[in-house]
Amino acid sequence: MLEPVADGFRNWQKKDYVVQPEELLLDRAQLMGLTAHEMTALIGGLRVLGTNHGGSPQGVFTDRVGVLSNDFFVNLTDMAYTWKPTGKNSYNIVERKTGKTRFTASRVDLVLGSNSILRAYAEVYAQDDNRAKFVRDFVAAWTQVMNADRFDLML
Repeated sequence: MLEPVADGFRNWQKKDYVVQPEELLLDRAQLMGLTAHEMTALIGGLRVLGTNHGGSPQGVFTDRVGVLSNDFFVNLTDMAYTWKPTGKNSYNIVERKTGKTRFTASRVDLVLGSNSILRAYAEVYAQDDNRAKFVRDFVAAWTQVMNADRFDLML
């Protein structure tokens, strides 16, 4: 009963469900007590760090995997790319000029660019002058999640 059915933070889903992957992500984020901007920062940071389930490259919008950078948001919001569906939960991120596939993505990745509220947070993190803000927000969200079951820290 406690076995997870999906983890949008790591781009993993046990099987296809009637519920969309992004809805399962929102459910998990709510259970973890994350706000929309904390969820957005956490997903972007985990993608560029390359922490996807099974080492999948889906959603890793960077050439510097393992470096905590805002590359995920820069490439997600870049109008030089278009999103082409390749399956039920997979997309190619294609360069508009050349038609060359640059990255691959899931619905969870692209909801950060298509939902108006999440897109606003993504655009803030994509700005050159907000790289440090992204890192601070990611670290704060990561710390919150890691300390969530630490009852020794509660007052």
